[in-house]
Amino acid sequence: MLNVTFHGVRGSTPCHGDDTRHFGGNTSCVSLRAAGEIPIVFDLGTGLRYYGRQVNGTKDFHAVCLLTHLHYDHTMGLPFFEPLLHSDTTFEIYAPRQPDGRSIKELFLEKIKPPMFPVPLEQFAARIVFHEVGDDDFSIGNLRVSSRYVPHVGPTLGFRVSLADVSVTYLSDHQQPTGESYTLADGARELCDDTDLLIHDAQFTDEEFTEKCTWGHSTYSYARWVAETCRVKRLALFHHDPSRSDEALSAMAGDVARSCATSVFAAREGESVDVVTCSA
Repeated sequence: MLNVTFHGVRGSTPCHGDDTRHFGGNTSCVSLRAAGEIPIVFDLGTGLRYYGRQVNGTKDFHAVCLLTHLHYDHTMGLPFFEPLLHSDTTFEIYAPRQPDGRSIKELFLEKIKPPMFPVPLEQFAARIVFHEVGDDDFSIGNLRVSSRYVPHVGPTLGFRVSLADVSVTYLSDHQQPTGESYTLADGARELCDDTDLLIHDAQFTDEEFTEKCTWGHSTYSYARWVAETCRVKRLALFHHDPSRSDEALSAMAGDVARSCATSVFAAREGESVDVVTCSA
């Protein structure tokens, strides 16, 4: 069994207010746990701060982040991750190789330092290890990980994590094709085929997409199509638009659920899901 917890579910920018209180306003961060395995975190958005509160103080804490890409909404939580203040923490970050040859470590050291942030990342007490990946398959303990480049704005990865016959796929930022018919890149399809839980970008309505079709994201209807096409067992709509109210988001998720052959829900901050194979 894999346990998935949503710590941040919004896209683009954090948001706060009475109209977003139910689903939450933190940006992308999802944790995955399996008994006896190193915990995994998908993305480093502002939701990472709240995950850090839960695990802070764990002796010899060791976790791995699978980072989809380097945009601010997916990385701004890192310097607020409290376990980094402890010297017995090891935090590994797997992130996409950059076409200009700069290392991920170099880019983070440039981003988290004065004057943009008061404390240089290299002065944090924890041991932070960076790994650069692309279309790769690797293991973290007994967890099998597949990373594949997916369409977005800039180098972006999707991930699939499997343990025995249970799998979770994370496609937080995924550019929907702009043509009249839906298509799916080979790498994205490989990650999604027959997965037990697909966490997928669903930022826009069809109407919004007509004006924002090059912004690197997907519609609810495209996320549904991907899930049905790839025989996904359960679909979590994710990367909610920061301007989407709880009421509107609930209504849209309900519309998708009523018309989708796959079980569907809108990801909610603080919600945990136990993922088991469909035959269980």
